Amino acid sequence: MTSKKNKARAPKETNPKKFKKKTSVLVTDKIDYVDYKDVNLLTRFVSDRSKIRNRRVTGNTVQQQRDIANAIKNSREMALLAYTKRVSTTRPGRPPRDGERGPRRDAAPAADAVTDEVDTDGIDAVTDTEGTEA
Repeated sequence: MTSKKNKARAPKETNPKKFKKKTSVLVTDKIDYVDYKDVNLLTRFVSDRSKIRNRRVTGNTVQQQRDIANAIKNSREMALLAYTKRVSTTRPGRPPRDGERGPRRDAAPAADAVTDEVDTDGIDAVTDTEGTEA
C-alpha cells in the first residue's frame, strides 16, 4: 500500500511541454574568453534595469554563466557598466480634492508677497523733502 506522499513524489512519466534548448551567444559567436572590457558583449546578458539575466533566458552553461557574471561584476567595479539604470515613469497628477486646505508644498511662492519699488532709472522711489520749499 502506497501513501499519498510517495505518489506525489513519484516522477511524472509525461512531459507535456517540450521546449527547444536555447543556444548561447558565446557559442554562436565562438567566444572562448569573456573579457570584462567588452561592454558590448556584456550588455547582451544584462536586462534593461542592469540585472544579470538567467541561464534559462540566455542559454548559457553553468561555467559560461559564472564567467559572464564575474565579468559583469568586474566591469561594474571598473565603472564600465552601470550597477542600475533608472527607469522613470510619468504618472498623472491627482485631481484636486474638494475643500483642499492651503497651498501645496511644491507650489511656487505667491507673487504679491514682497515687492521692491524701484524707479525705472534705478534710483529708489524715496523723495528728498528737505531741499524743496513750499
